[in-house]
Amino acid sequence: MTNFRPRCAPHSLKSCCAILVIILACVLLTPASASAQDDPGEVLKVNTSLVQLNVGVVDKQGRAITNLSRGDFSVYEDDVLQPITNFEPSAAPFSLVLLLDMSGSTQSFRPTLKTSAYRFLDALSPNDRVAVVTFNEKVDTRVKFTTDFQKAAKAIEYAEGKGETYLYKALDYALEMLAQEGSRRKAIVVLTDGVDTQLRASDRSSAASARTNEEATASVKPDESGPLRAVLASADRQGVTIYPLALPSGDPKRLSFPVPVQIAVYTAARARMQALADRTGGRLNEIRRLEDMGRIYAEVAADLRTLYTVVYRPTNTGAPAGRWREIRIEVSRPELIARTKPGYYGR
Repeated sequence: MTNFRPRCAPHSLKSCCAILVIILACVLLTPASASAQDDPGEVLKVNTSLVQLNVGVVDKQGRAITNLSRGDFSVYEDDVLQPITNFEPSAAPFSLVLLLDMSGSTQSFRPTLKTSAYRFLDALSPNDRVAVVTFNEKVDTRVKFTTDFQKAAKAIEYAEGKGETYLYKALDYALEMLAQEGSRRKAIVVLTDGVDTQLRASDRSSAASARTNEEATASVKPDESGPLRAVLASADRQGVTIYPLALPSGDPKRLSFPVPVQIAVYTAARARMQALADRTGGRLNEIRRLEDMGRIYAEVAADLRTLYTVVYRPTNTGAPAGRWREIRIEVSRPELIARTKPGYYGR
């Protein structure tokens, strides 16, 4: 292989140095915004003032509408119309992290879990990129982002594990992976019972003195947990949609020993999963029977295939950081219903 490296001839060294100084000065004086404009794939990573929405549109019968264009959408933040800066139709490909709970609580139904995950891969578009990540007390990348779904299926086939459930550590990890995927549409599909080991300990402590189910549940504030807030903030920045698939082992109504503390722990865990879905524009799917898991996976894949991406730049630049900003999205046909995340906390 021949390496091409331009060199200055000795007699022109001074001229070359002068040219290099001019070029360096131009680079240093170029505004950061110029690089964002030149490389559309980096816009959302460079300019954090943009807000990205993944939007689902259905008719009154719940059927997905996939033939809308940019001009059909209007976005309002705090009731003020916002300028749309970028738009992707529903056929645009996704980067997805398939996040699988391999803790001890999922050991008894691994074959069903894996078969259902294969169905999810089958329903993806050929241009979608998928990464397979498993977690218990550790987080493991089984396969990095790829369009080779056979490779992803093989990774699922050999996935095993037991132990504790570090769900929010795994979600943080998945979001870090997605941050490397540029301005592509992004989503996380996570299969878990939702009972995070670390948060369970703090929830138990909060509910320890409660004597009734009501007192125990009221003593835990699931929305105030730091790990949940950190995940939601990162998902907001990237425009990531999260689809939690809630296993029946985490259902507070199915507890074998429904003492107040246990009810509080499991109720809080399920509330956090609902918040992950609601705040990111996803949907919580509760698996009540294991035989339904494959169907639910296929429905989630279909839902992803019908999302539009709408990006806007907020006009209210003077709003204080940390204040909730409400988002409303409308479409030009009044009989249609648009669904996206309800808002975000200003940065």
